[in-house]
Amino acid sequence: MKKYAIGVDLGGTKILAGLVNTETGEVLASVKKKTQNQGSENIMEKIIEVVEKTVIEAQIAFSEISSIGIGAAGQVDRVKKVLISAPNLNCFNLDIGQALENQFKVPVFLGNDVEVATIGEIIFGNGIGFKNIVCIFVGTGVGSGIVCDGKIYGGRTGTAGEIGHIIVDSGGRPCGCGENGCLEAYASRTAIEKKITGAIKKGHSSVISEFISDNGSTIKSKHIKRALEFNDEVVFNAITEAAEYLSSGIASVINFYNPELIILGGGLIEAVDFFYDITIKKAHAKALAIPSAGVKITRTGLKDFSGIIGAAFLEKYYARAIA
Repeated sequence: MKKYAIGVDLGGTKILAGLVNTETGEVLASVKKKTQNQGSENIMEKIIEVVEKTVIEAQIAFSEISSIGIGAAGQVDRVKKVLISAPNLNCFNLDIGQALENQFKVPVFLGNDVEVATIGEIIFGNGIGFKNIVCIFVGTGVGSGIVCDGKIYGGRTGTAGEIGHIIVDSGGRPCGCGENGCLEAYASRTAIEKKITGAIKKGHSSVISEFISDNGSTIKSKHIKRALEFNDEVVFNAITEAAEYLSSGIASVINFYNPELIILGGGLIEAVDFFYDITIKKAHAKALAIPSAGVKITRTGLKDFSGIIGAAFLEKYYARAIA
């Protein structure tokens, strides 16, 4: 069997593709593009573009590639390989599987992005050896993957793990899903950015204003990290609030599911130690004492590559069947 596959991590702000050795988990080449809110047609074009560029970068013939796996930020139909709904991408009913199979003549596999990143972590990352795990990723949104008895748990409709849409403030801030008060509206990087820019518009001073003007109005995780190094009050307050809400969501997961391990990932978790540290400290404090004492909380082992490694492994993983 061919040992190379392409994994694509289709997120709310970026698309990252990589050529992966599925025997070792090694990423041989990777290509990244921005994707924010560009709609189905543009997103499909970018997926094709990054796949083509990844193969060129790796200097491997397409005949050596066994499959293409996609982890998409939204609700997916794994059988039909359709991205049903991805509000953060402005994509609905996108037939990713057929488009890519027609273009590249190899099998295509599709999963939710956090579910796929979770697969990467249990096979090659920090989830190795654990049976009951929750992986939580903080990015444009907030999502999670659930591992039960060593297998991904999708629930009755395959949509289990939508932690970002736990209601944390009934009637609170609007969320992209159409509801109000979701965790995602308070703890995602998007929510943090809105909190910071809102404070600046109200006249509060922040060093991050310099980064916005230099970066086309987008606040990145590295900018938040740097602002905290300047003891920026606006950024500190936004991060502290987000950590408060995220820790409540994690504490609820600990109490309800009682996992052995929680893995936290996403650019903000990786880049900003303060956000990560305060979140896990508060999560342990808020959760019930017995399950809290028994759970380990850690960062991803594969960092930015969790998604593409998990996606590249989908052909082999789906052969085992998802619960």
